[in-house]
Amino acid sequence: MDNIIPVAIFVICLFLIQSAYYAIANLRKSESRKVRQRLKSIQEGAYSIDEPLDIRRKRRLSDVPWLGRALLHVPGIQRLDNLLVQANVDFPVSLLLLSPFLLALTGYWLGSHFFTNFFVVLLAPPIMGYLPFFFVRIKKRKRMAKFGEQLPDALELVARTLRAGHAFTVGMKMVSDEFDDPMGTEFRRTLDEINFGVSVADALKSMAKRVDCPDLKFFVVAVIIQRDTGGNLAEIIDSMARIIRERFKLKGRIQVLSAEGKFSAIVLCSLPFLMALVISFINPKFMMILNDDPIGRVFVWIAIILMICGIFFMRRMIQIRV
Repeated sequence: MDNIIPVAIFVICLFLIQSAYYAIANLRKSESRKVRQRLKSIQEGAYSIDEPLDIRRKRRLSDVPWLGRALLHVPGIQRLDNLLVQANVDFPVSLLLLSPFLLALTGYWLGSHFFTNFFVVLLAPPIMGYLPFFFVRIKKRKRMAKFGEQLPDALELVARTLRAGHAFTVGMKMVSDEFDDPMGTEFRRTLDEINFGVSVADALKSMAKRVDCPDLKFFVVAVIIQRDTGGNLAEIIDSMARIIRERFKLKGRIQVLSAEGKFSAIVLCSLPFLMALVISFINPKFMMILNDDPIGRVFVWIAIILMICGIFFMRRMIQIRV
């Protein structure tokens, strides 16, 4: 087993180096070839204007063309790619899928070579493998929370722009100029899509898919309905901003009232793992029976499954959505 780990790490590193070289060598060539073929077809008149043309930007799942095509058939890959978009991370989804395997092998190698404790060797690979997803989820959560905080001010700015007699796109331009990331970035992307020919409704729907914010979806639906039926859009947006502010106040009160329950849940979830780690360092023989005895290993897995179920139910109890 000790000889398999270095070989696997070597193979993965070699695959990553080869993929990077292939991407650098062929990315520009493939893109320039597509551009030349498109220009040649337009020049020869073979390109039909009646063909449906999708001008919306498509994200590349991988810098390696064959890997990107293979990832298109993986279920749930678009949701994972959308997670990277919401976190505003630059690396492709293929790197996010490959890095956990390398980190898990690294965690197993470090745990088996530098620690003799069974629990350290058992927990090191999944913890190391989950680090990329943990990093992306934390960054996405912070970015979406900041977007929700900026949304009322942005809506009020759009409403004031409409009251001054400007167009809706002018209000979006002012939001993109006045606000930093994520509000300014997302509105700038939407405005770029509109300027390149995408309809306002489709561009707003695309922004609602990119951003995980329920209040933004209400804003998009209100704008689309108003463009079809008419009405005072400035008053609608202003009322929506006021409601969002009131909801933030209610959410703050609920967080204060539920803080004690959350702290109790954190203590209850972390206490068994901390006690097992402390006892294994103080008296390793006392804990080795859980590794040496087959019945002990069964009890360890039963305890882990019950802890996961307990964490799930406690999380559902303390999570209050407003």
